[in-house]
Amino acid sequence: MSYLIYDADCGFCTNAARWAERRGVAVRAWQAIPDLAAVGLTEEMVTAAAYWVGPDGEARDAGAMAIARGLEHSGGWRRPVGRVLRMRWVRPLAALVYRWIAANRYRLPGSTEACRLPPG
Repeated sequence: MSYLIYDADCGFCTNAARWAERRGVAVRAWQAIPDLAAVGLTEEMVTAAAYWVGPDGEARDAGAMAIARGLEHSGGWRRPVGRVLRMRWVRPLAALVYRWIAANRYRLPGSTEACRLPPG
């Protein structure tokens, strides 16, 4: 089963994951995954970005592309939005927006101090 990995310590990320889950996307907090290495991830990776894990159990996409996969799997109007985000000419803009959101997630609605990413 494919699913989106998020950071449950971040209030903004948790709210976004709940939104996705209500729309049919399987989500898992990285903190609830007993062996991150089994899906090819580290704690450093999952605290910096969301990840999409494919049906084979391997992490496939990170950041904006993970969100795009989640949108595709949620169906409805979100499916074509996810596909557009994964288009080669849109990816750089999607990545830029994702990085801005990740860097500023502590300022967004539902955020907590845990949402603040370490510098770097």
